Amino acid sequence: MPNTQKIIAHCIIHQNTIYKNGDCVFESKESDAGDFLLAAYKELALNYPRFYKIDNLGKLGILATEILLKNSFNKEQFKPYETAVVLSNASASLDTDIKYYETVANIASPALFVYTLPNVVIGEICIKHGFKGENAFFIFDNFDEAFTEQYVNNLFETAEIKACICGWLELMNEEYKAVLFLVQRSEDDLVDFTKENIYKIYQTANGKI
Repeated sequence: MPNTQKIIAHCIIHQNTIYKNGDCVFESKESDAGDFLLAAYKELALNYPRFYKIDNLGKLGILATEILLKNSFNKEQFKPYETAVVLSNASASLDTDIKYYETVANIASPALFVYTLPNVVIGEICIKHGFKGENAFFIFDNFDEAFTEQYVNNLFETAEIKACICGWLELMNEEYKAVLFLVQRSEDDLVDFTKENIYKIYQTANGKI
């Protein structure tokens, strides 16, 4: 059976700019990561009050997913368990871990403690959209497009999924990068979900292509 997984859409957030399918949808001069994410949230009118409570990695994930799915994904076509979320990064939840540790000397912050696991961002995304499919968060030194292709394609073959949000979601101090893909089975003339195409899109975030 030929590989019919396609890249339906992709979103890149890097260096104060947000792109959807290669087109700039928002840019700002904010130097602080948190300020940038909040400015983007307000400008794009995402209307998710919980956004203010979550940590910066969670904000990055929610923002990237909202932009990725807008006008590209019809949730009504899928059952909750048919959408998977597979993410990876290099720093896990270290940005929040450090902030939480700094509070321990006085009064430990429960609000920060709940975000001291990297997969919590997947939980936030799933809560927001009602997804109940397979999910996983992996830690790599660098984005591994070959692993991503293999793992996600295997889910399509072995699990009951029909769509997957996958990619790289990194935030540490003021450095951040999100490169997310929406993958679905399709016979349409779209970009194939291969490691070569994943790599090419990812590299645009680095300004190398």
